[in-house]
Amino acid sequence: MIRRTVAASAAAAVSIVGLRALGRRAADRLLDAPSVAPGEAAIAGELDALGGEVIRLRSRDGLRLAGRWLPADARDGDWVSDPHEAILVLHGYSGSVAPDLVEYAPFLRRTANVLGVDFRGHGESDAGPSTFGMLEAEDIAGALAWLGERGIRRVALFGTSMGGMAAITAVAVLGDGRLGAADAAPDATRADLDAPRPLIAAVVADSVSPEAELAVANRVGAPMGRFLAARAFDSAARRLGADPRDTEPIRVIGLVAPVPLLLINGEADTTVPVEDARRLAAAAGPTAELWTVPGADHSRSHAVAAQDYERRVTDHLRMAFRTARDHDQRDEGRDL
Repeated sequence: MIRRTVAASAAAAVSIVGLRALGRRAADRLLDAPSVAPGEAAIAGELDALGGEVIRLRSRDGLRLAGRWLPADARDGDWVSDPHEAILVLHGYSGSVAPDLVEYAPFLRRTANVLGVDFRGHGESDAGPSTFGMLEAEDIAGALAWLGERGIRRVALFGTSMGGMAAITAVAVLGDGRLGAADAAPDATRADLDAPRPLIAAVVADSVSPEAELAVANRVGAPMGRFLAARAFDSAARRLGADPRDTEPIRVIGLVAPVPLLLINGEADTTVPVEDARRLAAAAGPTAELWTVPGADHSRSHAVAAQDYERRVTDHLRMAFRTARDHDQRDEGRDL
């Protein structure tokens, strides 16, 4: 009996050690995203054709980030871009922002200036862990400061996959810029950033998982995918000293209101099944809208329905910018 008890205890101890080792290995892969995605070299010519300016900025916690600034097209029909407005493009897990700029910037810059930034650990930015929005919010804070220094007063966030998760997290954590003292979050700032803070006027979030674990589990696709994802995040949280799941979209999306939020999801998405997209939209505030695209897989809605995609995103952004402009004009009138 004693031998059986000792043997069972030893087996349990081995299992615990094995699980922890598995969790550490999974966390290593989770936090260390590929900095360059396959095929990026092939689009170098298309990226250069966009023109603009290669820039460097610092995240709120001091990391050096790479990006590209693309001036707006001055006029598109009856729409006239405002030099004080910009769209911040936020990419997904692995690779740089270059593919998203090549795909989305040509139509986005018909509405406003465009800034694309490589998150930490991606592209040409400093090394850093991928945290599905938690630390990426620091990168967004740095980008907002860079924009503020250049006179940008109104910003829209456009993110795909992890970039969409980070956009939602950033509004919840940083605020939308309407409340100066609260949105400054002085206790969270670890670098000196004194730039004026632009207003976040709108968010577009494409292919956003409500839960970080769920996105990873669906990518793994194994029968124990959710269990393995949970162990990976447990280990990552111990290593980071904070848990990326604490700021995942389902927990914070209600804080995005009153910022207008457009959620987009493909109905054939296996990474973020459409029922999960609907669950996330139901948790959002009254200023959120969900558009689902038949036949589109993960982050492929624009490829499947380009005209509808561009029209919906453009209408969403321009309406939000117009509302923000009117708000600014009323404030300026009261100050006279």
